[in-house]
Amino acid sequence: MYHQPVLKNRRTLLERAEKFTSDIYFTDCNLRGRLFGDTHPLESITAFLSEKRIPYSEAIQQNFQPCNVGDAFGPTWWTCWFKVVLKIPEAWREKEVHLRWESDGEGMVWRDHQPIQGLTKEGEKTSYILTECLKDSEPHGITLYVELACNGLFGAGQGSMIAAPDPKRKFTLQKAELVVFNRDVRELLTDFEMLVDIVKLLGDGEQRGFQALFTANEMVNLCDPANPSSFAAARSLAQKFFAQKNGESQHVVHAMGHCHIDSAWLWPYEETIRKCARSWVTVIRLMEKNPEFVFTCSQAQQFQWVKSWYPGLFSEIKRFVQKGQFIPVGGTWVEMDGNLPSGESMVRHFLHGQNFFKDEFGHYCKEFWLPDTFGYSAQLPQIMKGCGISRFLTQKLSWNLVNTFPHNTFFWEGIDGTPVLTHFPPGNSYEMKGKVEDLINTVKNNKDKGRANHSAALFGFGDGGGGPTQLMLDRLQRVQDTDCLPKVQMSSPDVLFSQLEADSSLLCTWVGELFLELHNGTYTTQAKIKLGNRQCEVLLHDVEVASCLALCKRDSFKYPACKLQELWRLLLLNQFHDVIPGSCIEMVVEDALQYYDEIRTAGSRLLLAACESLGSSPDKAVGSSTAVLNTLPWERTEVISLPGEGTKIRLALVRVPSVGVAQVTEMAEPIEPTVSVTMMVDGTIMMENGLLKATIDQKGRLMSLHLVQTNRETISEGGFGNQFSLFDDVPLYWDAWDVMDYHLQTRKPVIELVEPAKIVRSGGVQGSVSFSLRISGKSTIRQEIILDACCPYIKFNTQVDWEEAHKFLKVEFPVQVRSPNATYEIQFGHLQRPTHRNTSWDWARFEVWGHKWADLSEHGFGVALLNDSKYGYSVHENIMTLSLLRAPKAPDANADMGRHNFTYALMPHTGPFQEASVIQYAYNLNFPLRVYQGAISEPLSAFSVNSPAVILETIKQAEERENALLIRLYESHGSSVTATLSTSLQVKEAWHCDLLERPDPSIPVSKTTSGISLTFKPFQIRSLLLIIQ
Repeated sequence: MYHQPVLKNRRTLLERAEKFTSDIYFTDCNLRGRLFGDTHPLESITAFLSEKRIPYSEAIQQNFQPCNVGDAFGPTWWTCWFKVVLKIPEAWREKEVHLRWESDGEGMVWRDHQPIQGLTKEGEKTSYILTECLKDSEPHGITLYVELACNGLFGAGQGSMIAAPDPKRKFTLQKAELVVFNRDVRELLTDFEMLVDIVKLLGDGEQRGFQALFTANEMVNLCDPANPSSFAAARSLAQKFFAQKNGESQHVVHAMGHCHIDSAWLWPYEETIRKCARSWVTVIRLMEKNPEFVFTCSQAQQFQWVKSWYPGLFSEIKRFVQKGQFIPVGGTWVEMDGNLPSGESMVRHFLHGQNFFKDEFGHYCKEFWLPDTFGYSAQLPQIMKGCGISRFLTQKLSWNLVNTFPHNTFFWEGIDGTPVLTHFPPGNSYEMKGKVEDLINTVKNNKDKGRANHSAALFGFGDGGGGPTQLMLDRLQRVQDTDCLPKVQMSSPDVLFSQLEADSSLLCTWVGELFLELHNGTYTTQAKIKLGNRQCEVLLHDVEVASCLALCKRDSFKYPACKLQELWRLLLLNQFHDVIPGSCIEMVVEDALQYYDEIRTAGSRLLLAACESLGSSPDKAVGSSTAVLNTLPWERTEVISLPGEGTKIRLALVRVPSVGVAQVTEMAEPIEPTVSVTMMVDGTIMMENGLLKATIDQKGRLMSLHLVQTNRETISEGGFGNQFSLFDDVPLYWDAWDVMDYHLQTRKPVIELVEPAKIVRSGGVQGSVSFSLRISGKSTIRQEIILDACCPYIKFNTQVDWEEAHKFLKVEFPVQVRSPNATYEIQFGHLQRPTHRNTSWDWARFEVWGHKWADLSEHGFGVALLNDSKYGYSVHENIMTLSLLRAPKAPDANADMGRHNFTYALMPHTGPFQEASVIQYAYNLNFPLRVYQGAISEPLSAFSVNSPAVILETIKQAEERENALLIRLYESHGSSVTATLSTSLQVKEAWHCDLLERPDPSIPVSKTTSGISLTFKPFQIRSLLLIIQ
C-alpha cells in the first residue's frame, strides 16, 4: 500500500497514536473502544451485609437479599457478600468471556468453595475470566460468590489517602455483567502503549524514538478497528520493532513480581489477612498461565495468616514454591521498622521468620528484604550475617529529602565491620508496572554505572496489596531484548544477587547506618506504642531469664516455650514498619495497645510463676518474705518499693547479685540518711545523695547539677536543664511521619506554673520533688524529680495530659560539654553523629533516633541522657534534647491524645561513658528489679561476666532443645576484649552457635576453671548453646 511521505510533525503523529488507543477520546471508532464486545446481564445478584469478617462457609448460609448495580454498601470496614448467578449466552461460542466487576471496595471471587481471584479497581483487576474460549462442553450456568470488603486498596481516608478513615463511607457496586473480551485488541493495545512510551521517553533526540513513532503511525494506517483481520499486519510491525536487539553490553533488568502488603497501615491487621489472600490467589492464577512468571513475597506472619485462614490457597502456594515461581524472601517475621526494635527483637524477627520458612518451604531465605522501612540500623549487617543472610534489598533511601544517596549496588558495612551486598533498585520503586518508563529509569538512575550492570525491577501494585497483572507481564515480554531499552529477564533474587556477586570487584562500601532523611517524626509519634514496645521487650527478656533459672533449679518447672513464642510473635507483629513508628490509623493503634496488654498480662503471670519456683513458697516462709530478682548480668544496689500497710509504700535499699535473686532484708532505712532534700529561702530546692548535688527552681528546672566527686558543674552557665519546650509541628504532607527542620524556628519554652516545686520526700534512701506546668489551656505536665541513694543519675518521672494539635513537646538540657559528636545507643552497640551542621548530611540529622541513652562527652567529663520509652533525640552543639510527644492528625486524628507517663534521667560522669557504666545504668533504668513474695535460703547468682564491656543480653531455652540454654552476649564499648562468662549452673557441654542457634563446631569453646573464655571484636555478638545437666 502506498502512503504519502510522513510529514515532519512529531506531535501530530504521536497524538494520533495516543488518541487511537485512548479510553476517553474517539472510543466510538478507535481501537480501545473495541476491547470489550457484547455484554449480557447477570441472571441474578443478591447480597448480605456483615459487620464482621466471617469465613466463606458461614457467609453462604446467610439470607441474601436482591440488589442492583449502583447500590451502595457499608459502612467502612463492613463486608458485603454477593451471590452471583450467571448464564453465558450460547451465541458466545468460542469467545473469551469475563465477569466484569467494578467497585470501589476490594473484592474476592469464590468458586467451588475456594478463593479464586481478587477484584480491585485500584489494582486494575476488574474482570474474572470465566472462559478463554467458550466450548459447548463447558458449564454455561455458574454460581459465584464475591466477598467485598468495604474499604479501598488504601483504606478509606476522608478527603486524602492518609487522612483518618471516614467511618460512614459507603462503597458502590458500579458494574456487574458478562462481557466478551477481545484478546487480540488487548495485545495490539499493549504494542501501541509500549511504542508510544518509547517515543515519549526517548524524546526527539534519539533516532530509535522516531523509529518507534513511525512504526506506531504505520500500525494506525494498517489497523481497522472494525476489521480484526487487519490486526495481524499491525502486530507484525510492532513485533519487528521489538525484535531488533541490543548489544551485549546493555544493562540487564531482573524483573520480579512483587506485592508489598503492609501488615497494617490505613487498614487493620484483620483486613491484611484478606489482602494477602486476594493478592496471592491472583498471583497463583497468573502463574498457571505464565510458567516463566516469578513472584517474590516476604513476611512469615502473612504466610502464617494465609495458612490458618486459607489452607487451600496455602497448599497452592507451596506447590509453586517448589516450582521456583513463588519465592519467599526476607527471612523475618514481618518487615519490621529498621530503627526502633531492640537488637534482640531484630534477632527474633529472623529466628521466627527463618524457622517458619525452613519448616514450611524447606529452606532459609538468602536475602533480607525491607523495601519500605524508615532507615536501617548499622547493626543490621551483623544480625543478617548471623542469620545466614549476606544480601540486602531496599529502596527507601531514594525518598531522602536533602541528600541523594550515592549508590544503588554496594557493600554495606555495619558497626562491627560485617559487610553485606546491598541493592537499591534504581527505578526507585517496589511497585513498578512493567512500563517503558520503569525500564529507562532503572538504567538512567543507576549510580553505579560501570560497576554494576544488573538491577532489579519489582513490579506489581503494592502497599495495600494487589500485585502484578497480566498486562504488566505482557509489557515486559515484548521488550525482553529491544534496542534502546535494557535487556529484561524474568528473574529471582538469587539469580540477581549471584550475578552482582560475580561482578562485585569494583563495588564501593558504605560504612555505618543507612539514615533516611525523612520520617524523623516516627521516632516519637504514638508514644504509648513506643512505651508498650519497650516494656514488653523488657518483660519477655525477664520472663525468659527467670524461666531459665527456674528450669535449672526445679525439676518440676516446665519452660513456657509455646506461650513465649505466641507472645514474642505478637510483639514482633507490632514492630511492623507502620505500627511501631505510629504511622497507622487509630484502629491499628487500638489493636497494638491491646496486644501489649495481652503480653503484659500473660508475661507477668509467667514471670511470677518462674519467680515462685526459685525458692520456697510464701506460705512455707516465716512471716511475709520478700525476694528480688535481678535479670541483668551485674550486681545492683538500688531503691525498690515494697507494699506497706494500707496504701502506703515502703522503700528499701537492696543489693541483688547478677542474674540472680536475693532476700529483702530490713536495711531499708540506713542509720544515716543518704539523700537529703532542702527547701531554700528563695524557693529553690537542693537535692544531694553524696554523688550528685542538684538545685531545682520553682518551675522544676535544673539550675545546677554538680558531680560531687570532682565538683564539676553539668548545666551550662545561665541555662536551665529539664526545660520543656513546645514547637509548631506542621510537616509538608506526611503528618504522622515527618517533622521538618523549620519546626526548630518555632520554639516556645513551657514556663507557666500550675504548682511550684515542693518537697515530696525529704530524704532517707530517696528524695523527691514535685511540680506541675501548664503547656496550654488544654495540656499540663506533672513531674516528680527523684534522687535515690547510691544512684549516679537524677530521675524525672513525668505525667503529661496532652490535648494538642500539630505541636511537638521536647525537654532540653544545655550542658557544659564541647564535642563535635554525640553518641547514641543502637542495637547491640552505639554510634556517633555530629553535633554541628557543617554539611547537608549533618543538617539532615536534626532529629535522630537512639535507644536507652545518648551521651555527650569531652575528654574527662560527659553527660548521658537516659530514658525508659523514648527514641527521638537531638544534640546540637551543647544542648541535649529528648523528644517526648507529637500531635499529628493523620492518619489517626486522635494520635497521642490523653495521659502519658514516662521517665528519663540525667547522668553526669567523669571519664568516657564506657568507664562510667552509662550503658549499665541505662539498662538498670529500663529493667526494674522484680519484687515478689517468696523466701530465698541464700542469694543466687546464675551468671556473671568479668568484663564491663561485655553485656549478657539474652538467656532463653534453646529452640527445639529442652535441655539447652541459649546465651547471647555482645561487646558494648567498641573494643577488642577477652571476657569470662561464669555460671553456677551445671553445664555439661558448650557450643558456639549462630543467631539461628545452629551450632558452629568450627569455633572451639575455651573453658577455664572460672568459666567460658570468650574473645570479642568491637560490637561483636556471640551466641552460645549450653547443654544443662
